[in-house]
Amino acid sequence: MSSAAPTASLPSSTGRAAAPALAELAAVRRSGLIESRHFGSLVALDPAGEPLIELGDPDAIVLPRSTVKPLQALGCLTAGAPLAGPSLAIAAGSHTGEDEHVRLVRELLTRAGVDDEALGCPVDRPEDEATFERMLRDGEGRSRVRMNCSGKHAAMLLAAATNGWPTAGYLDPAHPLQRHIRATMAELTGVPVGHDAIDGCGAPLFGTSVRGIARAFGRLVQAAQGTPERAVADAMRSHPYYVGGSGHQNTTLMETVPGALAKGGAEGVIGVAAADGTAVAMKIVDGSPRATTLIALRVLEALGTPIGDARSLIDLPVLGGGVPVGAIELGTDLNLGLERLA
Repeated sequence: MSSAAPTASLPSSTGRAAAPALAELAAVRRSGLIESRHFGSLVALDPAGEPLIELGDPDAIVLPRSTVKPLQALGCLTAGAPLAGPSLAIAAGSHTGEDEHVRLVRELLTRAGVDDEALGCPVDRPEDEATFERMLRDGEGRSRVRMNCSGKHAAMLLAAATNGWPTAGYLDPAHPLQRHIRATMAELTGVPVGHDAIDGCGAPLFGTSVRGIARAFGRLVQAAQGTPERAVADAMRSHPYYVGGSGHQNTTLMETVPGALAKGGAEGVIGVAAADGTAVAMKIVDGSPRATTLIALRVLEALGTPIGDARSLIDLPVLGGGVPVGAIELGTDLNLGLERLA
């Protein structure tokens, strides 16, 4: 059942075609006044892949950023990389740079026969604040291995080494591994790659649609036991710490919603699937991720997924002087879409 709600369109003052229609998905209320609004595109699919909610333009090509790391990990796995359990989860994740994450990434690099310097991702600080503060006290500098994408990069290096492909140049879009990942993404999303780009971590990034992301996440959780797709989903759900880290929203969601699969990305992209294969994906056009997890969980809840233990991820207060003075709310268009489900 489609529940398209009224949408807003960006005006065109240049004579070019107007931007795709956008839906108001979230609003930020401070002291009784709407301070900010988040617009974007969202789709919710049932386990058969049929639309339950469609808002904005879910078929527009977007850059999915780290939301598609599970598909990149699948590409590494089907290319022959010996990944399982925590090592497969960190390949599909955006870790917070804690010491255990670094230990596992370096284990993958050792198995690939390379060291930290082979990583093509940028030098960065860990996202985990406690780890970063300790590093500052100890005089430890930023490094490639602490960067949140180093698990994905280590898995790519391992896949290349396993096949006898060159590890140097593994980020070249023409590298055999990247061509394989490109084909893997198109197959699982059901969407031909719409744009080639370079991600923030330096890896090739293949454009897809919000619908394609939701379709891929639903297929991962419904894949048959023993398939590579199911291996990726099970690794992430069984070892969510390696997908994010201490207190990370993706980690907390998978720890508290049984059977759920979740992966967010930069610039307001996220994909979440419930255990039964119901899936939600979205792109927030202003690039802010602050409401994406809240939105995904509220949509899944409306579609019948219990999220009681994940309540902390949807109760997002707006603070004034350290005291709650408002909250992040669902947007008008999304509320209308959910009402039509009733």
